Amino acid sequence: MANDAALRTSLVWLAVVMVVVGIWTLSFKKVLVTYVLGVLGIAGVLLPDWDYFDRDYSRWFSFVSEQDRLALAQRSGFRWWLFISE
Repeated sequence: MANDAALRTSLVWLAVVMVVVGIWTLSFKKVLVTYVLGVLGIAGVLLPDWDYFDRDYSRWFSFVSEQDRLALAQRSGFRWWLFISE
């Protein structure tokens, strides 16, 4: 993952949400469900190599060539975030 600060910030916010859920509901099960869903959500958004998946679908199962690496290195790492935020 290129941005460790984003992962740390997300995990801190998840901890805050877990504390709020725990205080609000007084349910340990709901805190655990919040933790599991939060970690899965963070893993689904922050951990994948989005530049790798930004290639054509037919090329997902092949290795990244040197030409692809150069093209990916020139692009912005936050292209996926720009797509989602539009």
